[in-house]
Amino acid sequence: MEMEQMIEKYFRPGRLPHIWCPGCGNGIVTGAIVKAIDKLAFEKDDIAVVSGIGCSSRASGYLDFNTVHSAHGRALPVATGVKLAEPRLKVIVVTGDGDATAIGGNHFIHAARRNIDLTVVLYNNNIYGMTGGQYSPLTPTNSKATTAPYGTVDRAFDVTELAKGAGATFIARATTFHTQLLSDLIAQGIQHEGFSIIEAITACPISYGRQNKLGAAPAMMKWQKEHGVMLAAYEKLSDEQKEDKFPIGVLYKKNAPEYVAEYDKVIAKAQKGAK
Repeated sequence: MEMEQMIEKYFRPGRLPHIWCPGCGNGIVTGAIVKAIDKLAFEKDDIAVVSGIGCSSRASGYLDFNTVHSAHGRALPVATGVKLAEPRLKVIVVTGDGDATAIGGNHFIHAARRNIDLTVVLYNNNIYGMTGGQYSPLTPTNSKATTAPYGTVDRAFDVTELAKGAGATFIARATTFHTQLLSDLIAQGIQHEGFSIIEAITACPISYGRQNKLGAAPAMMKWQKEHGVMLAAYEKLSDEQKEDKFPIGVLYKKNAPEYVAEYDKVIAKAQKGAK
């Protein structure tokens, strides 16, 4: 399906143009989600999109699915409730680096621990873009932000390692330069039965890029192209070569009991009066 047809089918009439800044990669990530859903041929009513607060979280308001634009950091508990109430739905969580790993960090690790069947697309632009350019838990060390004008000394999370340690069973990463890969990974995450996290490396040229003199959007996407390396090739690099690179693709996958299915067993026991 052509992108124009996808916009007509999957986006709410009258909501476009969007509010994202020129050069922002959030539209590319949102388009990748739509392409993944279209590829899997789900009906729109089979999908629920839940978001929190932030630049990326505005995506839920543009998409014509069952949607919830929830409170800051609370997308995952809301999505958990949706999935428990309607297990048939494919629940996609749209979140940002601050929304998911700062105020929502506790919810993130416990949703991963439970291995509930949610697909989290984490738009990582390394900054709080909507609220003024403050640094987030995913802002690289020594980067500048409005709350770190001389550079942040905080160490950034590797959100994929955080997710793995917490118990996620499908972990992947791509960039807005690697658009087709990103869409394919989201599709795989939707199909995976368990907690899936796809980190989408996206550019914020207006806030993060300007504060750190990284150039305009094309320069930031070129950086993604030059530094994102498919996992198989990344693993062959020396430690020195890995220092300014990061792996992309499926980073981790395993099968484990899924939370809703396990909870249904508890309900069945309770209904029988068994202990």
